[in-house]
Amino acid sequence: MISNKWTKLIKSLHLKKHRKAEQLFFVEGEKAVLELLQSDWPVVALFATESFLSAHGVHSQRADLLQSCSSSELERVGTFSSNDAALAVVRIPQRSFSPPTPHEWVLVLDSINDPGNLGTIIRIADWYGIRHILCSEDTADAFNPKVIAAAKGSFLRVQLHYQPLVPLLEHAARPVYGAYLGGESVHQLALAAPGGYLVLGNEANGISAAVGQHISRKVTIPAFGQAESLNVGIACAIICDNLRRLSGA
Repeated sequence: MISNKWTKLIKSLHLKKHRKAEQLFFVEGEKAVLELLQSDWPVVALFATESFLSAHGVHSQRADLLQSCSSSELERVGTFSSNDAALAVVRIPQRSFSPPTPHEWVLVLDSINDPGNLGTIIRIADWYGIRHILCSEDTADAFNPKVIAAAKGSFLRVQLHYQPLVPLLEHAARPVYGAYLGGESVHQLALAAPGGYLVLGNEANGISAAVGQHISRKVTIPAFGQAESLNVGIACAIICDNLRRLSGA
């Protein structure tokens, strides 16, 4: 069984203020938990069904605390409506951001509010080999359960850093591209360098005026139909694909 103590703790981690206070978050589901156990991230506790433990017993031993439980218990403390595998409580790693290498791309998120969008962007960054995402302080929390679920295992490989964006972009040594509805077409863009920063703005309002002052070049995805706009995650994938193609990497 999952004890009352752990039940209360896990349920508290649904909220950002408790994740921040405890410096913990949780991961749910077979694939994400298994990727976690195969990484070097610190797993404080693992609660898993007998079927999960039978299939992945070797990896499961890495958790500081290992407890067998039922699927109904996992569903009661977590966010998934169905979870017949596992839930892991994980310590939030402490990381710092260092300037990117000359050929490296870095995503910059200006007030991305939706956890699902953020999780999708993390997964896209992982697909295109982008290791760092810089986030405004009001961007959705990277360890929100909805973000972790949408990111799948990609949260393990992409580092998110929360900080004021303007001071960083003021002193950026690499080109700063911004995604706008109007700008240079990403299909014919001539890159000044093979790497840099790509800024993506808020779902409703786009890139803020303060951040926009430090955009080197505005880029856009050309439209061939009548849609008003694209979801920020979809736009991120299209622009990243073109930047990788144009930079030859």
